Amino acid sequence: MGNIIEDKITIIEGPTPVFEPVQDGWALGLNETRQFSITALTRLRTFNGPALVERCYRRWSQRQPITLQYRDETGLEAEVPILAARSVETDDGQVLLLWLHIQRDNMELEINADDDDFADDDFDLLE
Repeated sequence: MGNIIEDKITIIEGPTPVFEPVQDGWALGLNETRQFSITALTRLRTFNGPALVERCYRRWSQRQPITLQYRDETGLEAEVPILAARSVETDDGQVLLLWLHIQRDNMELEINADDDDFADDDFDLLE
């Protein structure tokens, strides 16, 4: 029964986590796989960040995977593999940084740009 709890970090309340694509060279190297996927970062507030990081390290030292379990936008349970973890103390409390392996089939890209950011002459028209 210990492995059931130990092989996951579960978000028990709050919104669906935000996954940010990673552009750092070291983090991109975490995701060397044949699958069409990306490395993403999520930031989660927690009361026990160091203990959660230790849980990850224990699994990895045994060469075992650990996943983040959460509810997606539709309310369904979802899991993604955790590649790296770090706990950070902020003014608002502890934040758990998780680098994750997300398959591109399961990912939705959101671009936040104002219409004023792009002028018509910024793009070439192809016909």
